[in-house]
Amino acid sequence: MIYLDYAATTPLDGEVKAAMERAFAAWGNPSSVHAYGRAAKALLEESHERVARALGARPREIVFTSGGTEADALAVYGVALARGRGHLVTSQIEHSAVLTAMKGLERLGYAVSYLTPEPRTGLIYPEQVAEALRPDTLLVSLMTVNNELGTVYPVREVAEVCKARGVLFHTDAVQAAGTLPLEVKELGADLLSLAAHKFYGPKGAGALYVRKGLELFPLAPGKQEQGLRGGTENLPAVYGLGLALERAVALLPQETPRLLALRERLEAALLALPGVELNGHPTARSPKHVNVTALGADGEGLLLNLDLMGVAASSGSACASGSLEPSHVLTAIGRSKAEAKASVRFSLGRHTTEAEVDEAARVFAQAVERSRVAV
Repeated sequence: MIYLDYAATTPLDGEVKAAMERAFAAWGNPSSVHAYGRAAKALLEESHERVARALGARPREIVFTSGGTEADALAVYGVALARGRGHLVTSQIEHSAVLTAMKGLERLGYAVSYLTPEPRTGLIYPEQVAEALRPDTLLVSLMTVNNELGTVYPVREVAEVCKARGVLFHTDAVQAAGTLPLEVKELGADLLSLAAHKFYGPKGAGALYVRKGLELFPLAPGKQEQGLRGGTENLPAVYGLGLALERAVALLPQETPRLLALRERLEAALLALPGVELNGHPTARSPKHVNVTALGADGEGLLLNLDLMGVAASSGSACASGSLEPSHVLTAIGRSKAEAKASVRFSLGRHTTEAEVDEAARVFAQAVERSRVAV
């Protein structure tokens, strides 16, 4: 089986797994003052330090969560509830974690502006953000990399717009970690979300960077994680997150160009097929994402044929893969419902080879032909 769904999740790194097994031995409560607690506390502090170094941040600016979804929710709800009624800005093609939080705030009386992406590319421009800002705007939340298209947002420029207007900026960097640099000072982000299982760490572990001095309303009250996320920490998981992020950052100089070469190889083969079109920006795109639409194909049959012939890909976000509805991202960039359903996201990773990419393109051509016959 050829696995090309790394945007959904990644396999656990062997060194990370071994480190997590060691962390299980430190079974004390990190909040306890005795020797067992101090041993666990030392590993927890080491985890904060690893993530902080990877992001160019301070250890106390890192808040561990149960994953990217909780990190996004804490950023969006945390800012809004700490500051009172106001206005927020996001895009129509954010991850459901951000969009669901925004919808929840609307029910509480907050106003939200949803920016329309550029057709086909999915880009959001800084000028759009500037035009959407109001005197009562509290927060702008935009992805670093779109999870379905791979389109890279101009987050640095958006952050500058926000800073000039005194507005906080949050970026969901879940899809960027491990493929793009994420220095928070360079990005200009006030808040930044991560999920360990996207960069070869464990599932059920995430982190939120919170700039020093920023007030958030905690969704889970308690004394842990600087008072922003109560509950005894999942020490093996967050220890795995820290090491996985450290390793991913160390591998960036060699892994990013390797993935880019593979992406271009796969993309060229797929787009050479009749009636196959690219979704996402042609150049401003993550090195691991290739999202294409096979015009006239039956979407369900397309994915089923791919799976039966040994290629694991997806129709979009793993969080919505079981839905009968077409991708909200693809319809927002101008695809019809039928076209959105006939689209496939291939995402590459650390173990992807040239031979796998070539075989996947060959299989895709057969799957498209079969699914078009079914139509």
